[in-house]
Amino acid sequence: LILVGNPEISSDGSTIVYTRKKVVGNQNETSLWIVPTDGKHAPRQLTTGDKDGSPVWSPTGNKIAFLRSTDEGSQVFTIAMDGGEAQQLTQLKEGVIREIQWSPNGKNLAIAYRETLATQTKAARDKRAETKASDPPLIAENAWYRLDGDGYFGSARFHLLLIDATSGKAKTVWNKDTVGFFSYCWHPKGDKLAITTSTSKVIADINKKTKVVIYDLTTHKASTLPNIVDGPKSSIKWSPNGKWLAWAGRAGTDSSYSTDNLELFVASATNGHAKSLTADTDKCLMAVTLSDTAEVGFGAWLDWTNDSSKVLVKLGWHGEEHLYAVPRTGGKIKQLTHGQCVNHITNASKNRKQWAMMTGNAITLPEIAVGTLGATTCNIKPLTSENKAWCESHAISTPKDKWVKSKDKTLVHCWVMKPPKEASQRKRNAAVLQIHGGPHAQYGWAFFHEFQCLASAGYTVVYSNPRGSKGYGQEHCAAIGNDWGGADWRDMQAVIAMMNRTASINERKMGVMGGSYGGDMTNRIVGNTNEFKAAITDRCVSNLVSMGGNSDFPSQEDDYFGGNFWSRPEERWRQSPIRFFGEVETPMLIIHSEGDLRCNIEQGEQVFSALQLRGIESRFVRYPRSTSHGLSRSGPPDLRIHRLHEILSWWKRHF
Repeated sequence: LILVGNPEISSDGSTIVYTRKKVVGNQNETSLWIVPTDGKHAPRQLTTGDKDGSPVWSPTGNKIAFLRSTDEGSQVFTIAMDGGEAQQLTQLKEGVIREIQWSPNGKNLAIAYRETLATQTKAARDKRAETKASDPPLIAENAWYRLDGDGYFGSARFHLLLIDATSGKAKTVWNKDTVGFFSYCWHPKGDKLAITTSTSKVIADINKKTKVVIYDLTTHKASTLPNIVDGPKSSIKWSPNGKWLAWAGRAGTDSSYSTDNLELFVASATNGHAKSLTADTDKCLMAVTLSDTAEVGFGAWLDWTNDSSKVLVKLGWHGEEHLYAVPRTGGKIKQLTHGQCVNHITNASKNRKQWAMMTGNAITLPEIAVGTLGATTCNIKPLTSENKAWCESHAISTPKDKWVKSKDKTLVHCWVMKPPKEASQRKRNAAVLQIHGGPHAQYGWAFFHEFQCLASAGYTVVYSNPRGSKGYGQEHCAAIGNDWGGADWRDMQAVIAMMNRTASINERKMGVMGGSYGGDMTNRIVGNTNEFKAAITDRCVSNLVSMGGNSDFPSQEDDYFGGNFWSRPEERWRQSPIRFFGEVETPMLIIHSEGDLRCNIEQGEQVFSALQLRGIESRFVRYPRSTSHGLSRSGPPDLRIHRLHEILSWWKRHF
């Protein structure tokens, strides 16, 4: 499989650069490719590096800046479009670069950069190996010292740096963000930067106290935008006419990841007075569709039309993701793309008529496309077909969706993926119920390789979006706030009943599996029913009391869950599936990564220990500390394959 990503269109709209990832010798190698938007020419490789990413065009289109990673961190490189090899622009100390943005005048680049702690650099590690010294302790005085997939960074924080586009000289322009989650954008003239940032020293106020800071490159001074509500803010974008700022956010103290809808705000770039433009739509800017063939980003996407009269946003709804236009002055939003598919949008040409995109569906992996924006629609033209031959040579199952009614009349969106004809001639097949993580995300019309593996092995795959999922309105999502195992469990019971009624499913051969929150629900199901012959819990949640203090996002008191995990744990224990394990009789495979910082491996250890102590058949597969919560999507290829074989072998054993 070839995975594409990070499409960026040139200012004249003629060419898109993108990343192309493939497996070579058990390594994920990523290089830059370009493809003309006229659709008349095939893509061609631009860089020969194997860890190149995050490409961005210069305003004139004469060069591309990108990140090249090594064992000693990331640096910004540029490559000229008239030929020649890539040239290193920055000489930063070992660290991580998260994002690059060219200034509209082409004089500078703004990057988010975090320098590695001196004790954790490659040079320091090599010196310790030479002298046989022990690894030093990591000392933290702030709860934000680690992040799943990012590792342990201690007191280091991302800063906003200005890079001279000619010399590569770096200058820090903002270093006051408490945790480093800031977003930023350029003024259309290139003389100012807008930054969404929190400088609060109190963890409970980090989301509430997010502000918008305007940094002036001429005066070198920062000012705070007035008259805006408290609450999280991200994905900020300046309007082309320079008069307005738009961002994703909400009023209140919740983080961006919440049961509440993430809304679109617009404010005057000088006077503030922010206003939500989507408060009445009941759609969320952070309703993402999960798959294992595209990077999962929980950030919002938004941008402006050329005349600054509308803001474009990407919204997930009923398993799809589409482009919408929102009038700046408020009013009815307009859906611009359609169909049972998932569309990702990145940037626009200078006239904002052509947009770089990716598009895919349940039977087609994401491919690079160009979108042409009109008054009422955005026409999408695919430009690559990296996996066409693979899809044509494999048995691909086409899922069909249906709606089932829960006990309280709630409608639950489901998909049923039968084995392709090449995989099974049986009238009734064993079935696997897949439960998504999050829980505030959605399954939908995206290509899921793991599901296709199961279908091609002869199993019917069932997946759904019970309450707690995004993409069905705020009430649907908020129904499980401080009540995991309530409305979501009732919805899952309706899905299980549907499986029992489905003529093509052998109800005596059903299995259940899920990851993260999906592992929580899997644990809950086997603790409450013996409907399933076997189960797989992957990177699971089992005990919300212990998880409150060992996740990379510590659980605040009386916030998402009631009480706390130290002196008032009753509400969290009530919602913890491990408390049902005295009743479990279902054989279970437990999969977890020792490097999982989101759901600590002790969550899986508790499940395995309880089953072993009670004599229930169980198997524990522990992946090494070098892997993370996202192993199934972005882990080492050999371990991803190993995991799939463990899953298939477990179902074969029990079916």
